[in-house]
Amino acid sequence: MDIKKTVVRLSEAAGASGNESMAAELALDMLKKYCPDAEIKNGNVIGKFGKFNESLLSLVLDAHIDQIGMIVTYITDEGFLKIGNLGGIDRRLLPAQQVVIHGKRDIKGVICSVPPHLSSGKNEVISFSDAAVDTGMTKSELEEIVSYGDTITFDVKCRSLIGSRITGGALDDRCGVASILYALELLKDQKTAYNVTVIFSAQEELGERGAAVGAFEINPDIAIAVDVSFAFAKGENEQKCGYLGKGPMIGISPSLSKEISHKLIDTAKSSEIPYQIEVMNGLTSTNADRYSVNREGAEACTVSIPLRNMHTPVEVIDISDVELTGKLLAEFIKEAQ
Repeated sequence: MDIKKTVVRLSEAAGASGNESMAAELALDMLKKYCPDAEIKNGNVIGKFGKFNESLLSLVLDAHIDQIGMIVTYITDEGFLKIGNLGGIDRRLLPAQQVVIHGKRDIKGVICSVPPHLSSGKNEVISFSDAAVDTGMTKSELEEIVSYGDTITFDVKCRSLIGSRITGGALDDRCGVASILYALELLKDQKTAYNVTVIFSAQEELGERGAAVGAFEINPDIAIAVDVSFAFAKGENEQKCGYLGKGPMIGISPSLSKEISHKLIDTAKSSEIPYQIEVMNGLTSTNADRYSVNREGAEACTVSIPLRNMHTPVEVIDISDVELTGKLLAEFIKEAQ
């Protein structure tokens, strides 16, 4: 499995929250190699790995398939698209961004930007109520292609950086999806210690909605949410960040299972897999929060891939962290030899 190629393909597939079908279909095609029964259900990509053994506990590997984006709220008489946000977009970066509007067909546009010569020296952060997308089309032309509620994503391709680092959009959380696929690749022909279900969940950026319905349906004993977390960059608090290239971040939190956290740590140590600790003082803001309170509750934990510039078109990860995350998951899941 070419991990970098997998990450890039997933990253470049459009799938804003609530309209994940393109990314979900791609992920489904990739997952069926390991889970032939995989399907898309209520927006979630779900598949069972290996043979079911009623004596084993059930374990879910979850990574969300959606990405941040925008939604068309209005078309002005002048032909501009008014927009709202889908997820937590940093409004400081909006002006002059290139975007794709996913209407009856995809069309390109740019978010309007006031030239500095005309801004009277003001440097205010644009609000979504003031933001607009320019496609060059008239209102009547747009109305033939675009409908209210259509989604918009940043128009961005992945680029290689130094070493094994890449930058792009939607690496949150397509790199998590790739790490799970790599774990399944490593688990081929291996006996597992759990009955494993994989879910690439929808609408995480809107409040973990896909995980909520997926957790209720699957009702696992153990759940590992594979997501991204903050990688240290200039100006950030090192105490709250991990580091690119130093392995997966294992979550510790009062809302998570201490037993699973420590089992993951022990697995990393015994397998000589580099890892980092991520301490959270409450909820994790990941899908783990949904699994831990589902029905009678599941033993939930997070395993996160360090990522810089979260929720921007220039997110940065190190492919080695994706690989190490997949290895950790595989080692945790496979039956002890």
